[in-house]
Amino acid sequence: MTENAVRETEHEINVSAPAELVYALIADVTRWPEIFPPTVHAEVVEKDGDTELIRLWATANGAAKTWTSSRLHDPERMSVAFRQVRSQHPVGAMGGAWVVEPVSGSSCRVRLLHDFYAATDDPADLDWISEAVDRNSASELRALKSSAEASGPDELITFDDTVTVDGHGKDVYDFLNEAQLWQERLPHVARVSLEEDEPGLQILEMDTRTKDGSTHTTRSVRVCRPSTAIVYKQVVLPALMTLHTGRWLIEERAGGGVSVTSRHTVRINTANIAAVLGPEATVRTAQEFVRTALSTNSLATLDLAKAHAEGVRSGRAES
Repeated sequence: MTENAVRETEHEINVSAPAELVYALIADVTRWPEIFPPTVHAEVVEKDGDTELIRLWATANGAAKTWTSSRLHDPERMSVAFRQVRSQHPVGAMGGAWVVEPVSGSSCRVRLLHDFYAATDDPADLDWISEAVDRNSASELRALKSSAEASGPDELITFDDTVTVDGHGKDVYDFLNEAQLWQERLPHVARVSLEEDEPGLQILEMDTRTKDGSTHTTRSVRVCRPSTAIVYKQVVLPALMTLHTGRWLIEERAGGGVSVTSRHTVRINTANIAAVLGPEATVRTAQEFVRTALSTNSLATLDLAKAHAEGVRSGRAES
């Protein structure tokens, strides 16, 4: 690798919101899946004062990627510097910074800086990284602006559905993880496609049947934690949603068996309410409609996962 293979980029956007508010959104990485379209899941692995180690799962040029980064917060200068600790091919190394610059008491400028090089000397790899950085930076800055400038109530709702299972968490997890079998196992799934190039990082596309017999297509990126959790984010959404993240949680119970929860976080696409539900429908109507549809499918999946795990435990499941 030669020195001139390192590329530096800068993207910026003006935001009509106080700098302190914008900086807070950047600083709290656990909120990123709700703010930034490419981010599927984010975790703080370690934290020591203004230094933290985070792990991110995100899409880049349509592919699912994961990496670990160190971050240094500077609240006084309202900047967050980052450096990937473990990059994923074709990235050799990447770092940069978020910088929030006050323009007035109610507006600011956000600059997003990157420096990076490829893991190989192939110019195509460096171009691929540049394209991903340009695409994601523009997307993230627009989303940050939209979130920071949003006025009125946030149309975000979160809800859970839970069942108890007299069986082993591993068997429940296997049922949820093996989504390539859902077309045969779940009556509301008309078609399914599952890609898993890296163990535990899946791209799931499926056609889901609705009550009227029609189908809609969704595409999700899933982060799978054996026997404990599957976290996902839909990257192709139904018309009524601008955001849908979720997780399947499997927790051991003190008296034996496991508790299995399906959790959804949804933001309504207010622009499509009238077209989908009619001119009299409200945001509340849309929220209830989406909640009922998602809970119905989740409970159907949970009940079948329960039957599968309890069948395995009693020796009745098919091999």
